[in-house]
Amino acid sequence: MLGVAILAAIGGAVLAGIGFSGSYTALQQLGFRHGFGNFSYAFPIGVDAGIVALLAMDLHLIRKGAPAPWLRLLAHTFTVATIYFNAASAGPLMANPTGTAMHAVIPIMFVAVVEAGRRLVIRITRIEAGHQRDGVPLHRWLLAPLPAFRMYRRMRLNGIASYDRTVELERERLVYRVMLERDNGGDWRKAPADQRLPLTMAPFGLSVDEALALPAEAEERAQLRAERKAAFEAEAATRAEARTAELKISKLRTAGRVEAAGYEVGAETATAKAHAHARTVAAGREAEAAERLDQAEEELAAAAAEQEAADARLRAAETDRTAAETEHTAAETRRRAAETDRDAATVERARAEDEEAVQAARLSAAETAKAAAETEEAAAEALKRKAEADRDAATAKQSQADTEEATLAARLRAAEARQRAAEVELRAVEMEDEAKLTPSARATRKVARMILADGAGNPDAVDLQTIAETLGVSLATASGRRAEAAELLASGYNPGRTLS
Repeated sequence: MLGVAILAAIGGAVLAGIGFSGSYTALQQLGFRHGFGNFSYAFPIGVDAGIVALLAMDLHLIRKGAPAPWLRLLAHTFTVATIYFNAASAGPLMANPTGTAMHAVIPIMFVAVVEAGRRLVIRITRIEAGHQRDGVPLHRWLLAPLPAFRMYRRMRLNGIASYDRTVELERERLVYRVMLERDNGGDWRKAPADQRLPLTMAPFGLSVDEALALPAEAEERAQLRAERKAAFEAEAATRAEARTAELKISKLRTAGRVEAAGYEVGAETATAKAHAHARTVAAGREAEAAERLDQAEEELAAAAAEQEAADARLRAAETDRTAAETEHTAAETRRRAAETDRDAATVERARAEDEEAVQAARLSAAETAKAAAETEEAAAEALKRKAEADRDAATAKQSQADTEEATLAARLRAAEARQRAAEVELRAVEMEDEAKLTPSARATRKVARMILADGAGNPDAVDLQTIAETLGVSLATASGRRAEAAELLASGYNPGRTLS
């Protein structure tokens, strides 16, 4: 077979070379006669090269699985044109039929060789790609042309590659039709629609079994569609429930944020009031200290004035005493001159008077020193009171800073407590949703969380009015809910531990 293939290839190449060389002179001369001039030498090569290029491209595309039938048609058109040009070079076609036939023999053989090679390439390509396709045999076309055409048409329309498979399908449908005619009084059209499906679906290349299985497959697909629809509806319901739950959670979170904002505003208001009170107290203390300082300064000024008056009185007393001593000395001189005997007594009396004056002066000086000491003590007391006022102001400022720090810490602790309480409440609500509790059970757990948050575990610390307003129920119902919550807490209910 390899030798045959090599021989065919060599023969085809030789045939092509002979045909092209023979047509070159004829086409060249024809070109000169029709005014091509020097282009007449290139025209035959261009036509033959175009035929070879188109046929080669057609075979290459077939080999790559992307055939272009118009390339083959165009190549054959150029081949017919070459035959015509070669025949016309010998004269009118009908005037010399033998010459015309001789010019057409070699090109026709070349086309036959190319078509054989094309068919071989197509066959090899389909085998390699796993798409081998059979055709309707020639004997069937000759013996039964119309059924052969119908079979060919059905194979091409339905993509049936095997001729044997097509014959088998035809045989099955024929046997099935005969059975239908036997069961329906000789007319298969009287059979039910489901039984006529193999004959109805024959143009689509379905076998008898495949056609009869169509109703069951349709029911199965309908069942699958119904199941998918039910699953979609269930999923939609689940998504709707999830959206409802998310909406509830969002509302709870919003309510928690509003409550937290209320607490924060209250804390800020209390802090502002405390700051204002502290500033008022500090201002009052500063005013009192200033008033005390002014009073101490006034007292010190008065003491200084009294000291100056005492000094003035002391100086006046010393002046009077000096004048009295002078007068007394003159009197004694006169008395000594008048009465010698009374000198001693006069001297003694003068001494006594001098001692008395000295004692009076000493007493006045002591009183002045005492007043000065009292004045200094009052000034020291005023300074002491001012220092105490300054210390009180510093203490008030420190107390204000401590109060602000304690307030901020309290706000932080309150915010953290509210966050933890909101998380506990949210988790508790989520678990209640998952457990699908009844409204009464939800209300009982809510009251239990209120007792843990507000009553520190003591049910009586949460009054019934608060529970009734929170749950929107009567006082009697609120009392029942509180009792149930107490029992629930006694049994170990702890939403904070559930979060962990």
